[in-house]
Amino acid sequence: MTIMIDAQAASLGDRLRKRGLTAFLLISFGIAWGWEAVAHMVLGWSLVNPLVQAPAAFAPAIAALVVRRWVTREGFTDAGSRLRLRAAWPYYLLAWLGPLGVVAAVVGLAAATGQWTPSGRAVADLVPGVPVWAVPLLLCVLALIATVVFWGEEFGWTGYLLLRICPGRPRRAGLVAGLIAAVWHYPLAFLGYVEYRHLAMGLIGWTAWIMCQEIILAWLRARSRSIWPASLAHAGNNLVLAPLTTALLLGPGGFGEDAIQLLVVLVLVAVAAGPFLRTGREQ
Repeated sequence: MTIMIDAQAASLGDRLRKRGLTAFLLISFGIAWGWEAVAHMVLGWSLVNPLVQAPAAFAPAIAALVVRRWVTREGFTDAGSRLRLRAAWPYYLLAWLGPLGVVAAVVGLAAATGQWTPSGRAVADLVPGVPVWAVPLLLCVLALIATVVFWGEEFGWTGYLLLRICPGRPRRAGLVAGLIAAVWHYPLAFLGYVEYRHLAMGLIGWTAWIMCQEIILAWLRARSRSIWPASLAHAGNNLVLAPLTTALLLGPGGFGEDAIQLLVVLVLVAVAAGPFLRTGREQ
């Protein structure tokens, strides 16, 4: 009798999890893709504008809030919303400064090819009126300030989806959650936010980038027991890693956008390999 009751409870829990996941994905994709299509195709707004992106950026958080509160009614106990600064400060520091380390590794890899001529002119243009050496520091400050914006994705991806997509299989969960997050970004490649010379190859590279990022963010989430270091690292990816590598390597004497993406992915694969291999064995 006890075994039967336990099996029924497990079946009920699995059905509730699947119901929550279905609702989460429908809301996340529906809000983001719907808004992006309306903003670009109906209103004629550019998705490069951060204010235009904001409704889509908070779609995963909205989805997680709705599902936790009204669909599964499971509450927010495991959402990782607490800052936990005292216990988790090393992970905040790593999340904050880590993107600079990735930039340095990407630049080193570019220099090793012998096909890059160093120039700081484009870096200075990122923040006009300040010395080149101060630009990375200012971008890091900007990432710190913008962390609350990237909470909009991480409350959904690492605070909800990651924990439920493949229960008991953390490696697979990181890969699948990263793939879902990558596909969620795809409309941006068709609506003017990013342009690839070879669309298919560009999307493959972008997918690999986001999947590697998700593995790193999942590790930060697990070690810190908070989604805030992941939100900070996500901000650093968008506001430090991407603009600095592009400014340093793009253009005459440098690389094309596809080649830069490949260099970043190679470094991120190496960085993500550590957390991925250290993650507990799948059950």
